[in-house]
Amino acid sequence: MTTNHEPYGRYVPAGSAASGPYALDIDPRRAGWSHSSLRVLELPPGGTHTLAAGDSEWIVLPLTGGCTVGTQGKLFELRGRESVFSGVTDFAYVPRDAHAQIASGAGGRFALAGAKCERRLPARYGPAPEVPVELRGAGGCSRQVNNFGAAGVFACDRLIAVEVLTPGGNWSSYPPHKHDEYRPGVESELEEIYYFEIDGDGLGYHRVSPSRPGGTDVLAEVRTGDTVLIPDGWHGPSIASPGRDMYYLNVMAGPGESREWLISDHPDHGWIRDTWPGLAVDPRLPLYEAGSAAEPEGTAAEPGAAATSTTTAGDAPAAGDGTAGAGVGTAGAGVGTAGTATAGAGAEEDSR
Repeated sequence: MTTNHEPYGRYVPAGSAASGPYALDIDPRRAGWSHSSLRVLELPPGGTHTLAAGDSEWIVLPLTGGCTVGTQGKLFELRGRESVFSGVTDFAYVPRDAHAQIASGAGGRFALAGAKCERRLPARYGPAPEVPVELRGAGGCSRQVNNFGAAGVFACDRLIAVEVLTPGGNWSSYPPHKHDEYRPGVESELEEIYYFEIDGDGLGYHRVSPSRPGGTDVLAEVRTGDTVLIPDGWHGPSIASPGRDMYYLNVMAGPGESREWLISDHPDHGWIRDTWPGLAVDPRLPLYEAGSAAEPEGTAAEPGAAATSTTTAGDAPAAGDGTAGAGVGTAGAGVGTAGTATAGAGAEEDSR
């Protein structure tokens, strides 16, 4: 494994940013920015690891397997999952200036999503059944978003994190969008990490095009373990090859006073939203719904409710901090209708 501590390029192939127990180790210094971090911890059966949070807040998210997370006198038992394609997982929040002991009896792989922050919030457990599972787009742009760490869903100081699953042959992160400048009520300034896994050892493609002279320009074939760093630029589409479902974990944070995800669509491609109301959501979705993992006894969970919702043109989770679950079921329907903000001035758009 490499222990290189120089800044990485914007496309980070699997294994090229490994360090010690981490199959991936991206911090602000190595990314060349100020806030967002992502580590992928690999533990053998019976393995343990101590996480020093430092000046960042963290979410411990099982990718495969389960673990325990001990921090601030609390012990959270994460039941985890077989893989990112098998179900929603529970997770644990570790505050800044804390230490956490992560242990796994059977071993596994665990994403540590982090953001440099100011406030020290309490350690908490996030139950799998309370993760809002949302369907976005329509037709060949249909995808599933697990909003476990979205703004307005789970309280953090800076960190925003979600999982996206794209059925084989579909496009997600489309239309291309950006969030690289602060425009109050219109656009946030957020650094973003895309971490990919492809079902069945397949491949996909990801595009980032410049939004300014000399800006980020990436066209990458992505496979399991690959990562793309996005400090600026129009990002999307993420394209899943036919027959191979695509997963990516998005980790975002930035310097803005408000924790919110506000985006601008690429002016040449935003029209695609207007076609979605006339199209059905891909019938392969949801790939799975919110899990039924029980909350460990004695731990405090973030309030919320399991939900599966459909988002079409202009719909997205509400911005800002909070703990409300998003999505209200519709009687007799296989999918719920999102209880979300309407697009327009000050509303979040939906391109994830």
